[in-house]
Amino acid sequence: MSRSLGERTEAWTRRLNDAIVDSPRRVIVVFLVLTLVFAGGMGLVSTDTEATDSFTEGLDEQEALDAVNQEFEDPFEPESESTQLIHSGGNVLTKEALLRDLRVLEEVESRDDLRVASTNGPATVVAQRIDPSASTAAEQRRAIESTSATRVRQIVRDLSENPQFTGTLATDFNPTSASASASITVVTHDVPAGFSSGDLQDVQTTIRSIAADQPGEITAFGTGITNAETANVIGDSLTIVMPVVVLLLLLFLVVAYRDPIDLALGLLSLLMTVIWTFGFLGFSGIPFSQQLIAVPVLLLAVGVDFGIHIINRYREEVVDGYEATEAMREANNQLMIAFIIVTVTTVFGFGANVISDLGPIRNMGIASGIGIVFTFLIFGLFLPAAKLEVDRLRERYGVPEFNSAPISSEDSTLGKLLSFPAQVSRYAPIAFVVVLLVTGGMAAAYGSGVDTSFETEDFLPPEEQPDYVTGLPEPFAPSEYTVTETLNLLEDRFSTNQDQSVKLYVEGNFEEGHALEALADPNDDPPGSLAVGDGGSAQPTSIVTVMQSHADQDPEFAALVARNDVDGDGIPDRNLARIYDALFASSSGDRAEQYLTPDRRSAQVDYAIDSSASQAEAAVDTRAFAEDFRFETTATGQIVVFDAVTDIIFNSAIQGLILAMALTGVFLIIAYAVLEGKPLLGIVNLFPILIAIAFLLGTMRYLDMSLNALTATILSISIGLGIAYSVHATHRFIDEFNAGADAYESMVITLSGTGGALLGSMLTTSLGTGALALAITPVLGDFGMLMALSVVYSFVFTVVALPPAVLLWERYHGAWDDFTLAATG
Repeated sequence: MSRSLGERTEAWTRRLNDAIVDSPRRVIVVFLVLTLVFAGGMGLVSTDTEATDSFTEGLDEQEALDAVNQEFEDPFEPESESTQLIHSGGNVLTKEALLRDLRVLEEVESRDDLRVASTNGPATVVAQRIDPSASTAAEQRRAIESTSATRVRQIVRDLSENPQFTGTLATDFNPTSASASASITVVTHDVPAGFSSGDLQDVQTTIRSIAADQPGEITAFGTGITNAETANVIGDSLTIVMPVVVLLLLLFLVVAYRDPIDLALGLLSLLMTVIWTFGFLGFSGIPFSQQLIAVPVLLLAVGVDFGIHIINRYREEVVDGYEATEAMREANNQLMIAFIIVTVTTVFGFGANVISDLGPIRNMGIASGIGIVFTFLIFGLFLPAAKLEVDRLRERYGVPEFNSAPISSEDSTLGKLLSFPAQVSRYAPIAFVVVLLVTGGMAAAYGSGVDTSFETEDFLPPEEQPDYVTGLPEPFAPSEYTVTETLNLLEDRFSTNQDQSVKLYVEGNFEEGHALEALADPNDDPPGSLAVGDGGSAQPTSIVTVMQSHADQDPEFAALVARNDVDGDGIPDRNLARIYDALFASSSGDRAEQYLTPDRRSAQVDYAIDSSASQAEAAVDTRAFAEDFRFETTATGQIVVFDAVTDIIFNSAIQGLILAMALTGVFLIIAYAVLEGKPLLGIVNLFPILIAIAFLLGTMRYLDMSLNALTATILSISIGLGIAYSVHATHRFIDEFNAGADAYESMVITLSGTGGALLGSMLTTSLGTGALALAITPVLGDFGMLMALSVVYSFVFTVVALPPAVLLWERYHGAWDDFTLAATG
């Protein structure tokens, strides 16, 4: 039954091939029309500029954090949109430095399109201390201009106890010298309904330009600027990477094809692949993110592999004496099955990422999987038809071929070098397989300790770009990037770094008598990373601490609390509604609203954490701590959210690898059982790639590279991309083996013939994907380097590990294949 299915499969592929060879013009027209259709979808492609938000969407921890942000007022994130002006360099509290702040604000306020509702910073506070009626930046500037520098310094000293003033200054603020190294001025915008993220980008980038025109180090910062720079990262990375990829591909395709017309056909096919894939993204509504920058590079790599194989195999048939039509028919008949197997296994590898719980990784799996199908259609159907039609026209008009020799042959030096592993392993294939298994196992064991990470910095350009980036001429010169530098400055000089705290989102009836006790009781015995208070206690900020702080300042309120504190621990146990009413109506009301909702049904608690604790330790401790609370409590905060994403990234990597490996292995066993009656060759086919992945994992750990938002996909993608090498080699081996040669002779012919195409493909693919290392962001650079290593390892172990595995298969394939054939039906 399986043989008849195999015969039907071969008959179907032959009919498809005959349609290509017999009607090449029809095929060409159909593909060109489809290219025009997909080109229309390219204009619909949107850009995902919210790099981290798309990863955290839907997580319980993120939903809790969103609830916190929506229900509680945050002093650093007002309800309306805002822009921060960061002033650094020297003393930012001198008269001249304050005037520079106000000149920026004056110009910003003069622009109606910037929608300024209010401003708050050290310059505005100082000016209003001088003239309380000065409400505009222009009036405030004139107030400071009319005041002596000595008087300004004295006012700064007088404001040293004012939290509205000191909260805008760096932690190195010195009241005695009236100095600080940095300050923050917040510009709040009055935005209408429907105000989009694009509108916010325009507002904040305009303010940044205004600030840059002033002397001194003043820059703007905000969500819009971050999103704008993320979008620029995508555009700049494509602008830098793609020309390098195309140049490298062009260089190696020149070497591989050695014919300008064949080169043009190959490049046209690559261009069509990119157009089809981007058109699909546009029609499907999948936004283009930083992760998807890798997709066109991967597709170009696979397309080059297909193109080199089809042209090289066609030339081999021409050299053997076939005329063009029959040479293409023979070449395509031999390669079509291999192309289908490579396509299916590559889709398994790339598409395995669709099971990820993270949207961007899932989108990458969809885009790359569909793109591989497009690559097969274009290079498996269009390119042979176009090549055949061009050669017919060449023959008709007497246009010579510049070089039609295959890359390597059995008699060439390259062919002998590539077949050397087969010659060596001929004498002891078992020993070679055992050595490879042992070394691969050691590499996998070592690589199992690779770290997993998810950080905002992965998606942002480094503070200082390398010289090869900053020295690029137009139009390749990158945009100006300030976000990373600003984030580092905020982290270094201000105490508003949220990475040093976690949150608990607590839901319940906070008017019940035990509510505040329930909020405070667990604080005496917190897990390790939260035990930063006196005696190993927690250091919380909550409605309880706000209440206690206000009681210290207001004797009347303190008496109210004391009357309702039954057990005398400083926390009231009854009449909580009345106490809340008094607190919310007091001068501490605004602060109380940050920790308890007006309906008294939700509260947030901020906890300081040990600065030496890792993200994972802090997140695990916070989740464990949440279980100690009586009310329903959810651990959240950026640390907890990012740790949740990190866990999903690791699970996605492992699940994707297992799924890709399982689907690929089962498919190869069935495919070789159906087509050739040799199911065990499916395992043999997978063997080199498993060794390659083991070494890739070991290399990642050795180079201190982690599984992150993009490199987590590398394991399954390595199967999808690397399996092509062993599939092409195995398929050629089967052709030679079925023709009557023994396993050793067939392997030598395979490596000396197809091995040359594999080498050319490896060079173009590794250098092409490696060009991603030139991208603006670290996440793309790491992915490019690992992708290049993966391709090199796949080629090397196809040449080194496949021969002994095949020779071992020849010894035992009879019994095993009979058993496996019976098991597969």
